[in-house]
Amino acid sequence: MKVPPRPLSRPPPPRPPTRLKVENFGPIRSADITFGNLTVFVGPQATGKSILLQLLKLLVDTSYIKKEFSRAGVDWSENYSEFLDVYFGEGMRSLWKQDTQITHNGLPIDLPQRIQEKRPQRQESMFFIPAQRVLALRDGWPSAFNYYDASVPFTLREFSEHLRLLMSDFGSLKSDFDPQLTLFPVPRRLKSEFRDLLQKHIFSGFDLKIDTQRAQKRLVLTSKESGGGSLPVAVWSAGQREFVPLLLGLYWLMVSSKTPRRKGVEWAVVEELEMGLHPRAIAVVMLMLFELMARGYRVCISTHSPQVLDAVWALQRLKEHGAPASALLTVFDVEATAPMLQLAEKVMKRNMKVYYFDREAGKTKDISNLDPSAEEAGESGWGGLSEFSGRANEAVARAVANSNQ
Repeated sequence: MKVPPRPLSRPPPPRPPTRLKVENFGPIRSADITFGNLTVFVGPQATGKSILLQLLKLLVDTSYIKKEFSRAGVDWSENYSEFLDVYFGEGMRSLWKQDTQITHNGLPIDLPQRIQEKRPQRQESMFFIPAQRVLALRDGWPSAFNYYDASVPFTLREFSEHLRLLMSDFGSLKSDFDPQLTLFPVPRRLKSEFRDLLQKHIFSGFDLKIDTQRAQKRLVLTSKESGGGSLPVAVWSAGQREFVPLLLGLYWLMVSSKTPRRKGVEWAVVEELEMGLHPRAIAVVMLMLFELMARGYRVCISTHSPQVLDAVWALQRLKEHGAPASALLTVFDVEATAPMLQLAEKVMKRNMKVYYFDREAGKTKDISNLDPSAEEAGESGWGGLSEFSGRANEAVARAVANSNQ
């Protein structure tokens, strides 16, 4: 009997863009953000980048956040101001003002009412990797949600809890004959190309392992060249300390099964991905964020690194001129293997948005074109990230010209 061919599964319909408008919320006087497949926030410190991302998390995961607070026994006394303190961090109740206005996807949001009302229980939709992620491994092992007091923002507490659960899953795989379980490099975790790049530019011959020989589990780096000795977190390089929690967060998002995304999770937020990293390591992390985009996540990042915008600028220009996917890999100095070409081809079809948070105006500006010749200083200077190099080049050129006269 001939078996009829299986019908081809239709790709899911494209999700509508998410738009968030905010007025008079903390340092933000006015923000109007339409999120792309990749959305980048740039601007000086304390201009509201992290606050806006945390606010979006609160809007898409309201019921989940309230459930987690209830599970952990966090008492906010059904008081809206108390809730802001336990969610954004101690002292942050002042974010909300009488003239605050929030519009999400065209619908006005009464945030105090949204926090108070009963909403259907849902899974987490946004996975948030905060800028303070290194605190999640303060003692070499991720801490439980309840380890932190109520002054710590929800996003850091929940990130640490996710890593703790992830480590428990890894720990269950430990062999009785292997006192140390390898976390990196691990077959079937990340593309082999990523593993090679990370080994070269971040771990430099070290392996990341779980040391279970002590009373307290801890993460260590080991090297065959050093005789297999274990290096605790305290003696890692700054880049390794910053990157390891980010790596574990990417493990959480890049599930090892055939499912491209973790069930229920649509958003991936990474704050200040460049912290502690060499430019070559930043390039590897950008490629891994492209992998998240290719898997269908909506990726949001905040950054103070001009290199990140250089990568976005190059990607946009390559798309405009119909360049092949291999050209994108050339930008990152990566071999054009079949898996990397497939990744580049998918990324070249995605859209990107870049927003500058202007401190003086308290407003956001769409600088997605990243046009160096734009009249708007925020765009031509790429949100202030390339202004220094521009002034340096100009000063040196002027000095050279004067010395030749």
